[in-house]
Amino acid sequence: MKVMETKQGRPAEILLVEDNDDDVFITRKGLEAAKLAVNLNRVENGRECMDFLRKKNGYEDVPTPDLILLDLNMPIMDGREVMAEIAKDKDLCKLPVVVLTTSTADNDLLDMYHLRCSSYIKKPVDFDQFKKVIHLLGDYWFNVVILPTRVGDCSPPG
Repeated sequence: MKVMETKQGRPAEILLVEDNDDDVFITRKGLEAAKLAVNLNRVENGRECMDFLRKKNGYEDVPTPDLILLDLNMPIMDGREVMAEIAKDKDLCKLPVVVLTTSTADNDLLDMYHLRCSSYIKKPVDFDQFKKVIHLLGDYWFNVVILPTRVGDCSPPG
């Protein structure tokens, strides 16, 4: 199987915002099994995510992610609060965010799309299915979609 990279010919930068070590392990294994060329950075809560994205408090030299995988249910600052912060920040609002969570609640789904998440995916419980989801996710985001090369104001043009 071919190792997938971004269209820029480099490994994709993914920020995984996840507090559950088992889910982090499964995500890493899923990415490896899918043969995706990625640099996976992980933070454990929303506050760390915002520091990472804003490059402060020890995250000054981190890469800007090509894709954020965001869990909703985390301590300190949950994924809902993170998505609200990203949506209102003109420097972050165009970053693609895939909500990867166990929640299937209609209000979570609607709230995240209202805040402009790029996709909402229920975490599969079965490892083989999870691996398949991660492979499809990587193929879609790094081989099909054209991502902006810069971020900025999310206001409509004109």
